[in-house]
Amino acid sequence: MASEQTESAKAPENKDTLPGFLYALAAYLLWGLLPYYMKAVAHVPALEVVAHRVVWSLPIAGVILLLRGRMGDVIAALRNPKMLSMAAVTASIITVNWLIYVWSIAADRALESALGYYINPLLSVSLGAVMLGEKLRPGQMVAIGLAITAVGILTYETGGIPWVSISLAVSWAFYAYLRKTLPVGPNQGFFLEVLILSVPALGYLIYLQSRGEGHFLTGSASDTWLLMAAGIITAVPLMLYANGAKLLRLSTIGIMQYIAPTMIFLSAVFVFHEPFGMTKLVAFGLIWLGLVIYSISMYRGR
Repeated sequence: MASEQTESAKAPENKDTLPGFLYALAAYLLWGLLPYYMKAVAHVPALEVVAHRVVWSLPIAGVILLLRGRMGDVIAALRNPKMLSMAAVTASIITVNWLIYVWSIAADRALESALGYYINPLLSVSLGAVMLGEKLRPGQMVAIGLAITAVGILTYETGGIPWVSISLAVSWAFYAYLRKTLPVGPNQGFFLEVLILSVPALGYLIYLQSRGEGHFLTGSASDTWLLMAAGIITAVPLMLYANGAKLLRLSTIGIMQYIAPTMIFLSAVFVFHEPFGMTKLVAFGLIWLGLVIYSISMYRGR
C-alpha cells in the first residue's frame, strides 16, 4: 500500500502500463479481501498469526528470487552490516503494523483499520514535509486539516484517541519512508525482512508447540491449512504490488491505494456489521473529502 523502489538501478519510464495496472489491482484486491482470512483465524492469537506469516512467507519469497536470479543481491546485503541494521528496523516496524492489523480485525475493529489506511497517504505527505522538507500544496494542507478534524471528532465521540487507526497509519508511513532508504529491490528487501524475522518467529512457534499452546498441527486441520496459507496471503500481494509500482505513475498508484481500505470499509459495515453511526459517517466523510482534494492536488502537480 506504499511506494517501493525498483529492483534495478535504471529508473522506470514514467508512464502507466496495462501489466502494471493489473499487478497493482490484483495486489489491492487481495489486500481488500485480507480481513476475511483474518476473521477465519480470529481465534488464534495475533502474535502467533504474525509468526506464521513470517515463517511461511520466507520460502515463497526465496523461490521467487531464485527464479528471477536475484538471490545474489540478498547475499550481498547479508554481508553489509549497515544494510542488515536498516532491514532490521523496517522489519520491526512492519511487524508492529501486522500485529495491530491482525488484532483489530479479530477484535471487530475493521472500521478503524480502514480509517488508518485512508489516513496513511495524508500522513505520508506530512512526513515528507517534516522529514524531507517537501513543500505542501494548498490542497494538501486542506486535506491534512480535514483528516485531523475527523480524528478529533472520533476522539471526542469515543472519549479516546482512535489508536488503531493512528498506529496503522503511522507504522505504515514510517515503514514506507524507511523502506525507500534500503538500497535493495522490493522483492529482495521483503525476503531480507522476513529472513531476519524468521529467527524469533520460528523460535516463538517452537515454544508454543512445545507447551501445547500452538494451533499448528495440534489444532484442527483447517487451522493448520489456514496458518500455512499465511505465507501466500502475505508474500503474493506484496510482490504483485512491488512489480506493479514499477510500471505505473506514482499518481496512479496514489489513487489505486484507496481500493483496499474501501473494500475493508464495506466489509466492516455490510458483512461484519460493525456499528457505523452518524459520528463515524461525518468523520469518514471528512476523510473522503480530504482524499478527493488531495488526489486532485496530486494530479495537478504531477
